[in-house]
Amino acid sequence: MAMMPKRVKYRKLQKGNRRGLATSGATLAFGEFGLKSLDNGWIKNNQVEAVRVILARQLHKGGKLWIRVFTDRSITKKPAEVRMGKGKGDLDHWVATVKRGKVLFELGGIPEEYAKMCFRLAAYKLPFRTKFISRSHKI
Repeated sequence: MAMMPKRVKYRKLQKGNRRGLATSGATLAFGEFGLKSLDNGWIKNNQVEAVRVILARQLHKGGKLWIRVFTDRSITKKPAEVRMGKGKGDLDHWVATVKRGKVLFELGGIPEEYAKMCFRLAAYKLPFRTKFISRSHKI
C-alpha cells in the first residue's frame, strides 16, 4: 500500500525548501507518545510504510497508531546513462518534506516503556535522527 495522493494538480514538482523548523505539527495532538524528527529531510513512501508495518505488528491490536506525515511530493528521476536535456525525468517515488521538530508518528493506549521499544524499532527505518516524546515531558 503505497502512500501517495489520489490525484494532484501538477505531476512534477520542483525540489522545494527543506530548511528550518516545523511550524505546524510539532506537538502531540492525538496519542500519548510520539516520534519527533531532529533533522530536516525527505521521508519516502516505502519508509513510512515500513514503519507502519513494524508498529502495527508490535501493537497486536492493543494500541492506536497515528501517522502524522503524508507523502504528497513527487520526485522524478532520469534513467541511467541518459544524456543531459530532453526534459524532466519520469516520476520515481513520493516523499514527504520533514522539518526539524515535526511529530512523525504517535501511539496511544500502551505503556511508556513498550512505546519506547516500538519507536526504537521504527527509528531504524527512518533516514534521520528522531526523539521519543510523551505528554508527561515538556515539549
